[in-house]
Amino acid sequence: MSTLTQETPGAVTAPADGAAGYGLARYLVVRFLLIIPTVLILVSLVFFLMRLTGDPVSAAFGDRLTPDQLQAKIHQAGYDRPLLTQYLDYLRSLATGDFGHTVTDNQPVSHVLTTYGAATVELACYALLVALVVGVPLGMVAASYRDRAPDAALRLFAILTYATPVFFVGLLLKLVFAVRLGWLPSSGRAGTGVQLFLQDQTSTTGIYLIDALRSGDGTAIADVLRHAVLPAVTLGLLMAGVLLRLVRTNLIGTLGADYVDAARSRGVAPLRLVTHHATRPALIPVVTVLGLQVAGLLGGAVLTETTFEWKGLGYELAHYLTARDFPAVQGIVALFAVVVAVTNFLVDVVAALIDPRVRY
Repeated sequence: MSTLTQETPGAVTAPADGAAGYGLARYLVVRFLLIIPTVLILVSLVFFLMRLTGDPVSAAFGDRLTPDQLQAKIHQAGYDRPLLTQYLDYLRSLATGDFGHTVTDNQPVSHVLTTYGAATVELACYALLVALVVGVPLGMVAASYRDRAPDAALRLFAILTYATPVFFVGLLLKLVFAVRLGWLPSSGRAGTGVQLFLQDQTSTTGIYLIDALRSGDGTAIADVLRHAVLPAVTLGLLMAGVLLRLVRTNLIGTLGADYVDAARSRGVAPLRLVTHHATRPALIPVVTVLGLQVAGLLGGAVLTETTFEWKGLGYELAHYLTARDFPAVQGIVALFAVVVAVTNFLVDVVAALIDPRVRY
């Protein structure tokens, strides 16, 4: 007698382990391959847009060279060749890791990236820490007091921090805490003496806080942290408003879930409901948003570093943009593009591991 297998109507069959593994691998491969066109499109846009502004040799040396000398220098740099030829040569150089030399100060662009990249990474880490410390707890408070005065005040705070231009926040904080009150330094990554001390170390990372901690000098550590406060708060508040609203929205949703209602019916305290039962699921989307905000951090770093003379890639990018230094701008933007694309790929990996639905 044959045995008939009955299936429950509407039932969802879980994918086999092999199918699940194949789905995840396919998803990650596709996401990884998308890095290439993403970087290529951005690099190409910057290349052609920069060419519309004129050649950097004329911008840098036009008033200091005779017309013949200027033309000779343009020819030597290759800026009189057909645009398509310049573009293809640039892509070939970029593929081999050759970013070229800056026009204004004739140094390898790769040296600029390695010299100033650490400062931007350090500032981004500070800002991310500020965003998490400010945005997540305040989002939890706003959700706990939904539609009451604290919630309204915090939502207004989130809108203001996101909508206010980052350079205006920086100038305001600088005016109050550095100029008027004199509590914090107004510019730089460290005092002159501390900078010389850190640069004289036998092995340096370029990240001042790490170098100061490795030296064990308490004065240097305190000086580095004091210089980091205003830039970190300025850039961190930009992301804090986004996190606040996201945590609030997701936490309100999880507070209405059945398992939270069950815990509430058992007499669990409101504070414990928020911190132990509802917060963890609500924070899962925050991981994705943090990755997407890397681009915002890098964009905000240009204005923040310029405002506080924090000499990182953002500060140098503003300088080279003014000078129309093609190789330098293209190299910095290419690095930013790679960082953003790789970070988004890592976020996709984390999202796929947390939520299996993402990979199908």
